[in-house]
Amino acid sequence: MSHSLIDALERQAVVPALKDLAQLDACLACPGEVVFLLCGDILNMERLLRRLHEAGKKIVVHADLVAGLASKEIAVDFLHRCGADGIISTRPHLVRRSRELGLLSVLRVFIIDSKAMSNLRRESEEARPDAIEVLPGAMPSVIERLCRELHVPLIAGGLLSGKADILSALGAGARCVSTSDSELWAL
Repeated sequence: MSHSLIDALERQAVVPALKDLAQLDACLACPGEVVFLLCGDILNMERLLRRLHEAGKKIVVHADLVAGLASKEIAVDFLHRCGADGIISTRPHLVRRSRELGLLSVLRVFIIDSKAMSNLRRESEEARPDAIEVLPGAMPSVIERLCRELHVPLIAGGLLSGKADILSALGAGARCVSTSDSELWAL
């Protein structure tokens, strides 16, 4: 059974990835209901999530990038308590804990070589994520192959530099793309 936020991601196509709080106002004004939060710390997280929720956003927090958090399962519990709707992580045990708590669980992977490709199946079976975010996202042939081999929705992220890259990733089978380029958020 897929998580309810997967449908929201598919409707959105381009998900803002907020990596700098200076872009918060632009993020709040952008269309779509899901935001990937790639910044913040343990002191401002609850306030930041509340502000995004007040704007009608669902927030998927990259647990590995929150300053002050350790790479332990309790970090996911903390983010859940703060109001996160989902978790992104490169760490399978954090993704697994996210799923146990009913949050959207996204395993972020960097496909840098064939070894990373072959390890992905094992990592995905271990973590059992709701979705996998593949970086860099500007690799349509790799995305197409992963869509055939894995039975988990794929999100393309990283190094998407324009509309053509986004359309290529979506055409290759990615359910949506994530980008920190605020000029692409309204596409």
